Amino acid sequence: MTWETKLTKLLSIKYPIIQGGLAHLAYADLAAAVSNAGALGQITAMSLESPEALQREIIRVKELTNKPFGVNFAIGQHNRPFEKMVEVAIEEQVPVISVTGGNPKAVLDMVKGHSIKTLVLVAAKRQAMKAEQLGADVVIVVGHEGGGHLGRFDTGTMVLTPQVVDNVAIPVVASGGIVDGRGLMAGLALGAEGIEMGTRFIATKECVHAHPVYKQAILNADENATVIIKRSLGAPARALKNNWTDQILELESQGVGYDGLKSYISGEANRNYIHSGIPDQGFGWAGQSVASITSIPTVKELIDAIIKEAEEIRNKW
Repeated sequence: MTWETKLTKLLSIKYPIIQGGLAHLAYADLAAAVSNAGALGQITAMSLESPEALQREIIRVKELTNKPFGVNFAIGQHNRPFEKMVEVAIEEQVPVISVTGGNPKAVLDMVKGHSIKTLVLVAAKRQAMKAEQLGADVVIVVGHEGGGHLGRFDTGTMVLTPQVVDNVAIPVVASGGIVDGRGLMAGLALGAEGIEMGTRFIATKECVHAHPVYKQAILNADENATVIIKRSLGAPARALKNNWTDQILELESQGVGYDGLKSYISGEANRNYIHSGIPDQGFGWAGQSVASITSIPTVKELIDAIIKEAEEIRNKW
């Protein structure tokens, strides 16, 4: 059974599945495993300390796979320049670049004239239309169910995806609340050309930077186990609920602003949990899809299971 879509043809991948950027987690081991399994793996650029570190990570991915992979640039959540990092990706001729968390224009302008395919994550119809105008090859539409940083509106994936599909000509990828073959088929039924998954790939064996405590918290979670933080800053983001996020929400209710929140929402606080497994000193991003995650397979086992389930659904049609 073929899984060819506009997305698979554009990116030269077997299955219409993309692994999310996953700040501080998406490195060579995970990206290569996803690409080797027939999907598109990505490494996270802006979590690395320097352009040289990014170059080393790209070279390592190339050593682990001969399949297409991407480099994700979360440009809006980091207070440092990204241009040198993009230059490294161009120099290394990475097949795909994705842009999240900010205005993609500068990155898209840098990539023009190269053979690199560009993906832009959006959380609103207007953003998708603008990304298309700026020259993006694909838009990834993240609904309110997703983990990490989201749009400012509470629009879910089921509603947002067809709205974008109906208003752009480039391929659309559905993201947010998707973890299995049912989600893949739902995304395709809504008019998307594929799906992106973030949280699901954290609970895999090859996501070696995620601490077992973090992974176990994902397995233990139900549909009410996540909360939105940073809404008061205009940058809402979904994380696993714990005492640390309770403190963040309490501070937000007091109107302390960024200065009062910065130590609680920092990259260090994020790493305290996801790398060191200390939940009372930090937080971990996760989407509402945690409710459907019950195992920690290899990436290949996960993707094979997704495709098997999706094929069973297609056969019922």
